[in-house]
Amino acid sequence: MDTLAAFHFIRPACLLALIVLAAIWYMARPKRRVQSQLPDNIAPHLAAALQVGATRTRRLYPIDTVAAALALLTLAAAGPTWSRTPDPLTAETAPLVVALKVTESMEATDLPPSRLDRARFKILDLIAARAGARTGLIAYAGSAHQVAPLTEDPDILRPLLDGLSPAVMPRPGDDAEGALALAVDLLASAEQDGAVLFVLDDLSPDAVAALNAPEAPPMVVLLALPPDSALPQTRQLDWATVVHLTPDDRDIHQIERRLRAAHRAALLADERLAWKDRGIWFIWPAALLALFWFRRGWTMRWGGVGLLLLALNLPQSVRADGWRDWFLTPDQQGRLAYENMDYSRAATLFTDPMWRGQAMLKAGQYEAAAELFAGQTTAAAAFAEGVARLRNREYRAGARAFETALEREPGFPGATTNRDIAWAIVDYVETAREESDTGENSGIGADEIVFDNEDNRGAETQIEASTQDQRPLNTEQWLDSIDTDMGDFLRSRFLLDNSGDAE
Repeated sequence: MDTLAAFHFIRPACLLALIVLAAIWYMARPKRRVQSQLPDNIAPHLAAALQVGATRTRRLYPIDTVAAALALLTLAAAGPTWSRTPDPLTAETAPLVVALKVTESMEATDLPPSRLDRARFKILDLIAARAGARTGLIAYAGSAHQVAPLTEDPDILRPLLDGLSPAVMPRPGDDAEGALALAVDLLASAEQDGAVLFVLDDLSPDAVAALNAPEAPPMVVLLALPPDSALPQTRQLDWATVVHLTPDDRDIHQIERRLRAAHRAALLADERLAWKDRGIWFIWPAALLALFWFRRGWTMRWGGVGLLLLALNLPQSVRADGWRDWFLTPDQQGRLAYENMDYSRAATLFTDPMWRGQAMLKAGQYEAAAELFAGQTTAAAAFAEGVARLRNREYRAGARAFETALEREPGFPGATTNRDIAWAIVDYVETAREESDTGENSGIGADEIVFDNEDNRGAETQIEASTQDQRPLNTEQWLDSIDTDMGDFLRSRFLLDNSGDAE
C-alpha cells in the first residue's frame, strides 16, 4: 500500500460540517445588487456619470477568508492521515539482518585493505547511522550461521565482526539460500517486518534464485567490489536493491532510504497500529488566513468573539516560557524532539511515563528507564522494564520483569521469547563460572603442588585475602571478565552448528 492509497480521514463524520459551512457562507456573502433603471428622459452622458462604479464588483469578502479558515479547521478535525504511529516500544526503523559473505575471495586486496575489511567498516558505519535500531548478523560461506541475534547494541556486534574470517567458516561455498532462511527466522522472532542486507562480492546461480523468491523480505545487496568492477548477475535480481560500495557515505544513505521505505510499507500494513493524525498541517494555513482579520475593513463583527472563545479554551497545560509552549503541549514537544533523535531532551519534555521511558532507553539511560517502568502497573511497562534491564546487563532482573509482564497479560508479544533468552544467558554464564571455579573443562591446572622451603631461603608470609576479593562475581561482572579469542569461539560455534545439522 502506497501513501496515496493509504490517505483517508480518521473522523470522516466531521466533514458533514462542510455542508453547513457552505450554506452559511452562501447566505452571509453579499449579493450583487441589481441597479435601478434610470428614467428615459435623462441624457446618456448624465446617466453614465450617475452610474460610476455600478458595474464594479468586489471579488473577495471577509466571509470568504473566514469560511476558508473554518473549512481548513474542519478538515483538521476530520483527522487526515496517510501513515501509522509507530509503537513506542519498537525501533523507529525496520529491523535489519546483515548477511556477510566470508570466503577466500573476500580476502582480495583490490579494495584496500581487503574486501572483507571494507565490508566490516561499512557494516559498522551503517549500525552507527541506525542508532537505536535492531541489527542482526549472519555469516555464510558453504554454510550459514547466526553470529548475533537482533540487537541495538553496536558493542556486541563489533568484536563478532572482527572475529569473522574465512578460517572460522567450516566449509567453503556460497550458501546464500541458507543465509536468507536464517535471516527470515530472525525477522520472524522480531515480530516486526524488517529487511535483509547481503554484503558479498559474487553471486552463484543458486543465490540468485534464492534472492528472487517473491515471498522474501525486502532486500539490499551491497557489492564489496572495486568501483570499476561489475557483477552481471545482479541484473537478474528482480526484488533486491543493488548498492555499490563507495569510499564515502553515499552507499549508507542509499541503504537507509531503502530501509525507511520498507519500514513505512510495513507500518501501513500493520493493522495493530493506530493511524497518525496529520490534522495539524491544516491548522497553520488556517492561522495565516486569520491574519486577514487585522486588515482594515475586513474584521467581522463576531470575529473578535471567536478569538476570545478560542483564547478561553486554550489548554491549561500550555506554558508561557517559550513560543512552542503557546502552541504545543509538553508531550507534543517531546514527540518532536524524539522524532529529531534528540532523545535526552525528549526525556525531559515528556509527561507520559511510557514515552518518557522510551526516550530514556534511546538516550542510553537504561537504569533510569527501568526504574520509571517499574513504577507502572501495565504489562507493556513490565516488558519495557525487562528491555531496559537487559540493555543494562541486569539479565536476572530483566527475566523477572518479563515474567511480570506475562503475569499481567498472558501471551504478551515478545515477553516469552525475551524471558527465555535472559534466563539462558544467566544459566550459561553461571555454568561457565562454576566450571572455571572447579577447574573443569578449563584445560589448565597444576599436576602437583610442591612447597619448597627446605633451606629456609624463602620467607614465610601470611597471605590474607580481603573480604571484598572473596565475594563471588555476579552474572554481569562475570560476563565482563570473559577473555577469549573471538575467532576460536566462532569457529567452535559454527562447527557445533554443522554437527547438529548432521545429526
